Amino acid sequence: MSATMGGSAADRSAADRSGLLADLARTTDEVVSRPELQALLDSGRPLRIKYGVDCTAPFLHLGHAVNLWMMRRLQDAGHTVVFLLGDVTTQVGDPTGRTETRPVLPCAEIEANAGAFLEQAGMVLRTEPEVFEVRRNSEWYDTLTTRDWLTLLSHVTHGQLMARDMFRRRVAEGREIAMHELVYPVLQGYDSWAMRSDLTIVGSDQLFNEMLGRHYQQRLGGKPQVVITTRITPGIDGRAKQSKSLGNYVALTDPPREKFGKLMSIPDALVPSYLEVYTTVPMARVDQARQAVERGGREVRDAKLGLAEAVVARYHGAERAAAEREWFSSTFSARHEPTDVPVLPVAPGRADGADSAGGGGLTVWDLVCLAQPDLSRSAARRLVDQGGVRLDERVLADVDEVLPAGTGEGALLRIGRRRWFRLTWNAESA
Repeated sequence: MSATMGGSAADRSAADRSGLLADLARTTDEVVSRPELQALLDSGRPLRIKYGVDCTAPFLHLGHAVNLWMMRRLQDAGHTVVFLLGDVTTQVGDPTGRTETRPVLPCAEIEANAGAFLEQAGMVLRTEPEVFEVRRNSEWYDTLTTRDWLTLLSHVTHGQLMARDMFRRRVAEGREIAMHELVYPVLQGYDSWAMRSDLTIVGSDQLFNEMLGRHYQQRLGGKPQVVITTRITPGIDGRAKQSKSLGNYVALTDPPREKFGKLMSIPDALVPSYLEVYTTVPMARVDQARQAVERGGREVRDAKLGLAEAVVARYHGAERAAAEREWFSSTFSARHEPTDVPVLPVAPGRADGADSAGGGGLTVWDLVCLAQPDLSRSAARRLVDQGGVRLDERVLADVDEVLPAGTGEGALLRIGRRRWFRLTWNAESA
């Protein structure tokens, strides 16, 4: 009778696992290995999912969140995310993607960054103790003896470590590799053993390190973790992956309006892949967006509006997303000036503390940095060079132009395509 009414419990469980695998597959690039992943899910026990971060400058964007949303899906299925704060490995410095040795951060800065990472990750992950655990790798590294270290290093060869492409490139370029950098993958690999990781979800640039995790787990008598690498999409400029230094990102901490506007600025060709990777809209809608891109015209703009609304809804709720869509359409389609423009108080003098124009003004570059401090120096300069800064209708195209005190009092400052400020000079600067 139960089979007739909806299937047995075993059937429903199998269907749930199948649905989970389908959801993960949407943003998965590679799995090591699929049979092992299937066996883990079939075991019926709660899995321990490794999520490790070094506590450098805390900055998570939509690309990072792909991994977080996959972990959130697993949490909703009853599995536990073990958030590993690499307080020790941060002092070593992950050499991934680096051509020079990273500087060592002070402990106080590491602690502050750890708190910021937890706060940002909590925008996606559930943090109830049943499905979320926080660990630090100082828990095990602070207790290892010299004998323990030598034993740990005996499980890996110089050839294994030097097989990493980035190390080979450094050698070919005549650049030095510090010993602590060379053993960084060993530390990240041992973390997997110490925290009893069943599964980790990472970007493809971390595959080498996490494969060492599998290596150590097997050498030390455990079962190897499954490693899932995720799809990487270009940043909002359509070129390199999202990066703070390039200014081509959508940060998790960006306000809803900023998220919406940044997504409306992406090249049309990115809309289908962004819909697929950064939202949960049905794949039929992704296919429609792909067809719209091929045809061009208004359909592409509508698809882009749908993308921006879906992303904002995922982080800030459907009501706020709908309001941002209405605001954007009204402001840009109808060419209305926004009514809720924040005031930007301006004082004379450069942002770096140097005197500018004899104390009576500041440069365009300083004005941009004041209005949008989250921009890197290079991104701010590039924005000005590309004509993306206006004071009323005047383009401010020279980063070194000095604006005397009182210039544009009450004028509308526009930064890029999405941000406006009402300029006002402080009374003492007039």
